[in-house]
Amino acid sequence: MIDMRPVGYVIGLLLCVLGLTMAGPLVADIAVGNGHWPVFLESATLCLAVGVLLSLACQGGMGGGGLTLRQTFLLTTLVWIVLPLFGSIPFMLGAPEADLTDALFEAMSGITTTGSTVFTGLQDLPAGIQLWRGILQWLGGIGIIVMAMVFLPELKVAGMQVFRSEAFETMGKILPRAAEIASGIAVFYVGLTVLCAICYILSGMDTFSATVHAMTTLSTGGFANTDASFGAYGGAAHYVGTLFMILAALPFVRYIQLARGQAEPLWRDSQVRAFLLTILVCALLIGASLASYSHGFTEVAFRESLFNVVSIMSGTGYASADYMQWGPFPVAMFFFIGLIGGCAGSTACSVKIFRYQILFACIGAQIRKIHAPHGVFTPRYEGRPITRDALSSVMAFFVVFIVGIGIVSVLLTLTGLDAVTAVTGAATALANVGPGLGEHIGPAGNFAGLNDPAKWILTLSMMIGRLEMLVVLVVVTRRFWQG
Repeated sequence: MIDMRPVGYVIGLLLCVLGLTMAGPLVADIAVGNGHWPVFLESATLCLAVGVLLSLACQGGMGGGGLTLRQTFLLTTLVWIVLPLFGSIPFMLGAPEADLTDALFEAMSGITTTGSTVFTGLQDLPAGIQLWRGILQWLGGIGIIVMAMVFLPELKVAGMQVFRSEAFETMGKILPRAAEIASGIAVFYVGLTVLCAICYILSGMDTFSATVHAMTTLSTGGFANTDASFGAYGGAAHYVGTLFMILAALPFVRYIQLARGQAEPLWRDSQVRAFLLTILVCALLIGASLASYSHGFTEVAFRESLFNVVSIMSGTGYASADYMQWGPFPVAMFFFIGLIGGCAGSTACSVKIFRYQILFACIGAQIRKIHAPHGVFTPRYEGRPITRDALSSVMAFFVVFIVGIGIVSVLLTLTGLDAVTAVTGAATALANVGPGLGEHIGPAGNFAGLNDPAKWILTLSMMIGRLEMLVVLVVVTRRFWQG
């Protein structure tokens, strides 16, 4: 039988943190005098009450602060269920007075940093709600980094164990180590957010919009304050957004090493080089296609292609233009770019660059084996042999990811969606990218027009995708609960 008290204790503390962060939107609503602040007072009170009671009730089970493997699996899953539930409360109590389906979809999209939205007229929402959407993604962003650096390497999920040495040895003391790593990461996370906000202000954004967009940029979340997303801002803001989306998609552990005077690990990190090279190649290809489509390679064509490539590949999901109008080649490219992702240990989502590197290394070893059947060829990652355990985890992830897109696509089709909306909706939810393709959920649309069953399927898919899929599959097996 699993001792649920350590899990409940941590969730209680996180609910308290969530409740305290509601003070920001509360103050924002008071400052603009829109009368919406009681919504956040009520929501914060509820979160704090439940969080305090839960943590006090479960405090006796903490012992030495250790978590078993099964408790860690359960905690990792429940956090991404409970926090969106409580994070959706402000959306239901006040404007936009969403029902449970839309409120939970928005909150799940926020905390998982997916960026898909069911709200329209974003520029007309109360200031507190606009800020709350940004805060949800900002909290989700740092939560994703900690999960990738502390929890997933220990759980040996989807190949993340190859980074175990960088995440340190944590099993048996996972909570103290998680707090230590989170505090170290927070310094850079907050610092980059502030710097991003300042740059956005200098690029022409007002202070409030710059603050919200800085939160959703560093979290690679993509929630914007207007329906036009980045199409509402000038070219300088596009370059600022591009720079900080790239920075957010790089491994944050490298920033810690950089601050300690160790610049070499950043430049020698193979996934960093592959990520930047892929961005450059894709931006040039799409830029050239856009130039031929619009009769001329201009600065605008380069900027638009670069910004949107970085946005989709990092999983941010901002859109500076409706790239559905750029022709078939860029549209197809954007679909596949969204399935690449950024670096492990960053706020970026999707498959991640390192898994493709491991996959290609494995394919290369197999090809060499075919040419020389008696040779011994070991796939390597950054010069180190890839263990059979890590290799099988990566292969399992790819299989589950592809099969998952197929299953979710079929389910969405059964709700009445067309094939393009169903397939790209499934892919963007499981990859946590944001916009899909097509008239309804493309860069110029949103998810508001989907039926409720489709929204529930996508909400669950966003959570499963954020947890690297295999974590959830482990928790729902009978063996997990019988062990």
